[in-house]
Amino acid sequence: MANILITGTAGFIGFHNVLKLLKNPQNQIVGLDNINDYYDIDLKYGRLEECGIKKTEIKWDQPIQSERFPNYVFYRTHLENKSQISRIFEEGNFDYVIHLAAQAGVRYSLTNPQAYADSNITGFINILEACREFKPRHLLYASSSSVYGANSKMPFSEEDNVDHPVSLYAATKKANELMAHTYSHLFEIPVTGLRFFTVYGPWGRPDMAIFLFTKAIQEGKAIKVFNNGEMMRDFTYIDDIVEGISRLMVKPPQANPELTTSSPQPDISHAPYRIYNIGNSKPEYLMDFISAIEEALGKKALKSLMPIQPGDVVKTWASTEKLNQTIDYKPVMPIKKGVKLFVDWYKEFYNE
Repeated sequence: MANILITGTAGFIGFHNVLKLLKNPQNQIVGLDNINDYYDIDLKYGRLEECGIKKTEIKWDQPIQSERFPNYVFYRTHLENKSQISRIFEEGNFDYVIHLAAQAGVRYSLTNPQAYADSNITGFINILEACREFKPRHLLYASSSSVYGANSKMPFSEEDNVDHPVSLYAATKKANELMAHTYSHLFEIPVTGLRFFTVYGPWGRPDMAIFLFTKAIQEGKAIKVFNNGEMMRDFTYIDDIVEGISRLMVKPPQANPELTTSSPQPDISHAPYRIYNIGNSKPEYLMDFISAIEEALGKKALKSLMPIQPGDVVKTWASTEKLNQTIDYKPVMPIKKGVKLFVDWYKEFYNE
């Protein structure tokens, strides 16, 4: 039996993590999310309802018991609400914390930077402070492949320097890694950061490429193809992501006082701290990804070729050797099958 806190459970990855861990009835799970309006809140409420949380019963800072799962409770609250976060930790007595809540989106950070400071910096310090006080066995948190920024050496390795972010979103994720290491070092908190690589699948975010492309193609509208289509992404199916998280959760990092500090590595430490890439380790051309969507929909896309956008990177590609060594991590979902599963969900959810 394990008591688990998952933040961001109205979000894409958090929602799927809840469903994955609820399969074990001995897990007692608490979820939290502020259900902000960065994108369609009906999609967020739809995810919550899949987990037995009724929209009409949700109240701020009050626990809601799932009608489908007796071992799931949900809170609507803000990460910035330090006293409420502390109360949830005190009552939950958590063995594991999976912190996925954050203000997402690279391009949105260009126009609303304060949202990223509030959620990704202030919110994360509140999670770290609660872990300092209540001592879970393991804190896992969401970093991002965006921390690699202007790096061009491929594949991206956890040992690479990540001091050149190209968006504020990426900068906040790099800051999270530094904050996590500090708390791990000072207070011996086992902490693992996960650099996610372009996660996709059913119930995905509307601001992600697969969602935008599917919607536009269905409606007969042109899709915006940035950098004239000369982009590659390490698209990773959601089930492969949550499988990796669930395996890693029960493997907290160990302190290694023998590590030299004369030539430190970014991803490991003398403290109980680790960083992992979690991706497919097989980048796909954006145009091939679009072709898979066209095939799944049975429709051709109208393409509007555009220059690269500020904050975007041309290519992502994860080295996952270290994660493979730790938990035998090997993504299994082929891109065409994963795209079809998303398209099938999209058509069902939107009655198309």
